[in-house]
Amino acid sequence: MSDSPAAAVLSALKSRGWTLGVAESLTGGALCAELVSVPGASAVLLGGVVAYATPVKHTVLGVDAATLAQHGPVFPDVARQMADGVRRAIGVGGRPADVGVSTTGIAGPDSPDGQPVGTVHIGVVTPIASQTRELHLDGDRAAIRAGSVSAALDFLLEIIQE
Repeated sequence: MSDSPAAAVLSALKSRGWTLGVAESLTGGALCAELVSVPGASAVLLGGVVAYATPVKHTVLGVDAATLAQHGPVFPDVARQMADGVRRAIGVGGRPADVGVSTTGIAGPDSPDGQPVGTVHIGVVTPIASQTRELHLDGDRAAIRAGSVSAALDFLLEIIQE
């Protein structure tokens, strides 16, 4: 595998014998695409879910409807629940993915719920950790989405190397 952040993530997961599921909202599949760009990704990556519409976060990923109603989709616990939920959603043979990573946020140009554009939450759930990270990114829509992908890979690598 190459020296890219995606390759480093896949290598670290492979060395632990862990599989990965990806749940995305604002990144719309870009995180999964970045991982798939690495030859051999299929040894680790089981799949991904683009849960762009808020109700899909509940129906497919199992995010608590009350949390979504109270806080909206751009909230730390939503990111954590998305990361946990994708593990089950893309499981194979009744076995969930070992690790889930998620992105949810506001890429702009407008904010539907009043939070600042560039607010992003990343969730990572592993067999031994469950963490979220909040970001406040600058730039246009493309820059925020790209920054979210990069930050998600960095955060995921940090967590799985602990």
